[in-house]
Amino acid sequence: MRDRMNVYFPPELLKQIADLADRKKLSRSAIVEAAVTSFLSPDGEDRREAAFARRLDRLSRQMQRLERDVGLTAETLALFVRFWLTITPPLPNDAQAAAQIKGRERFEGFIETLGRRLQKGQNFLREIPDDIVNEKPNDRS
Repeated sequence: MRDRMNVYFPPELLKQIADLADRKKLSRSAIVEAAVTSFLSPDGEDRREAAFARRLDRLSRQMQRLERDVGLTAETLALFVRFWLTITPPLPNDAQAAAQIKGRERFEGFIETLGRRLQKGQNFLREIPDDIVNEKPNDRS
């Protein structure tokens, strides 16, 4: 047995319902009933919640990788700068112009090498095993 219920829809929504009913060869009541059933279904909500949970998990993993990569990049840069500042002696004034020219040449070579690696899809961070990054200082023997 079915009970009657009167509802009011905006004209554009009513047209969409009628068009869908015509395409599917169903009654408008069947279309509205299916929509309401789907809306009220706990399964639909569970599926949406599961989809959101999967997306959040994936985003969490991506954020963890980003945090790891940024931390590793910052540490790498800091160690390089410390090393460079420690071993580079000051230059006499008459040698600075030649050193600047050589520095520009080296930098251009660095940029070319970096460009080639990026074009090939090579990534320094991927070359570092995760177990080394995740190793605690006290774990080293």
